Amino acid sequence: MEPDFSIYVENANIYQQEQLVLSQVNVAINKGELVYLIGRVGSGKSSFIKTLNAEIPYFEGKVNVAGFSLDTIKRSEIPFLRRKLGVVFQDFKLLPDRSVYQNLLFVLKATGWTDQNAIDARIDEILDEVGMKAHKAKMPHQLSGGEQQRIVIARALLNNPEIILADEPTGNLDPNTSVEIMELFKKINAEGKTILMATHDKLVVDKFPSRTLICENNSISELQPTDNLLDFREFL
Repeated sequence: MEPDFSIYVENANIYQQEQLVLSQVNVAINKGELVYLIGRVGSGKSSFIKTLNAEIPYFEGKVNVAGFSLDTIKRSEIPFLRRKLGVVFQDFKLLPDRSVYQNLLFVLKATGWTDQNAIDARIDEILDEVGMKAHKAKMPHQLSGGEQQRIVIARALLNNPEIILADEPTGNLDPNTSVEIMELFKKINAEGKTILMATHDKLVVDKFPSRTLICENNSISELQPTDNLLDFREFL
């Protein structure tokens, strides 16, 4: 694998519950790229992201993520892979009975942090980066959807991952908030993080154009610069 690739997929067959979802996938994403993944509901976008996160077992072809070969990875190595990945979900998945601070504390404790001063400094640092430092004592239900998504992004960034996998991160947000969240992703990308984002958000793709992959016909292909995105509106 070339060293500049954060994600490298060669002739991969991806299954979901023993059903072939994506066939003969070939994708290479460079370090520091921001790449969209579009496609109809059920086309395989989420399955692809779950495969990269080692949430779905992988068997056929080659998949390398952040230097880990998923076709040979051992179960004991998966936590180390996931420390190099930050995952952002559409439905937030924040712990509802814990404050913002406690949600982030839970992640750091679970990934081996023990020094309380270092923990507090990291939480303050990352909340400041996403513009939410003043909200760390609040409970998730006290936050707007956009504020909750900022906390989810902060959670994904806690361990300074190489790659952000975002699955419909603006799907539950209004247009103005979607733009604000995308501006945050662009800032994170400019700092050197690789971002793969599954999305149906026409506004985001129009306002922040970037390299785009499309899931269709059980495969993944790339939209070329000469393609008219209007021709692919049905996939957004």
